[in-house]
Amino acid sequence: MHEADTRTDRRTDGRTDGHTQRGTGHALVIGGGIAGLAAAHRLLADGVRVTLLEAGPRLGGKLRAGELAGLPVDLGAESVLARRPEALELARAVGLGEALQPPATATAHVWTRGELRPMPRGHVMGVPGDLGPLAASGVLSPEGLARIEAEAGLAPAELGEDVAIGEYVAARFGHEVVDRLVEPLLGGVYAGNAYRISMRAAVPQLFEAARTHASLGEGVRELQRRAAQAQPGAAGPVFSGIDGGIGRLPLAVAEACRAAGARILLDAPARELTRTATGWRVVADTPDGAEVIEADAVVLAVPAGPAARLLDRLAPAAAGELRGAEYASMALVTMALRRSELPAAIADGGASGFLVPPVDGRTIKASTFSSNKWAWAGTDPELFLLRTSVGRHGDEAVLTRSDEELVEISLADLGAAVGLSGAARPVASTVTRWDGGLPQYPVGHLDRVARIRGAVAALPGLAVCGALYDGVGIPACIASAGKAADVVIATLGAGWAPLAQTTDQHTGQ
Repeated sequence: MHEADTRTDRRTDGRTDGHTQRGTGHALVIGGGIAGLAAAHRLLADGVRVTLLEAGPRLGGKLRAGELAGLPVDLGAESVLARRPEALELARAVGLGEALQPPATATAHVWTRGELRPMPRGHVMGVPGDLGPLAASGVLSPEGLARIEAEAGLAPAELGEDVAIGEYVAARFGHEVVDRLVEPLLGGVYAGNAYRISMRAAVPQLFEAARTHASLGEGVRELQRRAAQAQPGAAGPVFSGIDGGIGRLPLAVAEACRAAGARILLDAPARELTRTATGWRVVADTPDGAEVIEADAVVLAVPAGPAARLLDRLAPAAAGELRGAEYASMALVTMALRRSELPAAIADGGASGFLVPPVDGRTIKASTFSSNKWAWAGTDPELFLLRTSVGRHGDEAVLTRSDEELVEISLADLGAAVGLSGAARPVASTVTRWDGGLPQYPVGHLDRVARIRGAVAALPGLAVCGALYDGVGIPACIASAGKAADVVIATLGAGWAPLAQTTDQHTGQ
């Protein structure tokens, strides 16, 4: 099933094929990305009746299934962290357990210092603990390696409450390790700048290790020792995909929600959110006109901008914090090429792709050789799927280029990186733009999240979730949704306080 399957569901009767809901209350979920869908799924499992509003024409948010040259492709996120349970458990719960599969190859490279070099092992988000693999990779210069070795002689550093990971690691190990390892790895997750990203928020285990050890290298090695003790022998794959693409996950969750009685409305942005004496009222602009929906509780699973607009009058402090959140834009260029035109660096099947440090001045930030990385994407004997990414926070000018220009730019960089011939032309290509798609986690981000949640907590029956709050990865978004659902379930179980008792808390009046 692909994205088009989500466009037809605009039921307005609250029923699905005669299914009778057993709800213990009615919750409204605003937002149909993976967080909103996961929150709806969790609420339904607890017997809560659910209505879900999605402002756009499809479900899934940054998870998007598509098709190119007759082949299934992911046009958004393509994998989940397999060492967290949330995404795998949800996939199994909605019937995709047998479709889960690890990458066919996980041999990644870094295109840096003029060559495609193997991604060294023995690091935590690019921060090395073992210099042997790093030295063998050639990613760093001899001077860069010597700077890391010199860290043991530095005095311990004070981290304070938070610090930018790039700033701290550069002070301990030198800028080269940040620019050529930490930056491209973090950029692949946040499309952000390592010198601004909070270590406490983005890599909390590294923050704790740095805080409790005299040297950063010692802290990283201790993390690695603990990981080896916790998962001796074969630890299993770090990442997992789904046969046919991760974009299948939100569609399967939506179908499970419908089967449990959820009402799902597409092209239905929430225009107004107000509190009533017994719950909540939302005005939604549906394809059939404005609709007023009453609910006992609300989960806001939308980005900061829409959340701020809905909370302006209800929780101005939360709305102000939300407006201060920053987002990055980026684009994915997906292409189908003829296998006969591929260079050996791609065609031999051993590489999953490469990252590109921004310091090297290239336009693309990464490339994934999808037909190598995923068995399901490599079945066509004639065509090969790959994709590149462009744009990051503070470096988004390239996104003003046309789709055709982004394809040409990607082909040129692929030519320089892996020897793709200038004569190689895509059989088909598509550009997927994620404008404002990735929240940034700058220093102090966790404090901002705490202030938002503190202000929202003054409004019983309201919860927030999504990539802004608890991590941008799919498992983190699902965990965030579970947290929000638990807040709502606890509220429904406790009953409502009279509105008059809480008015001054949430309006300031």
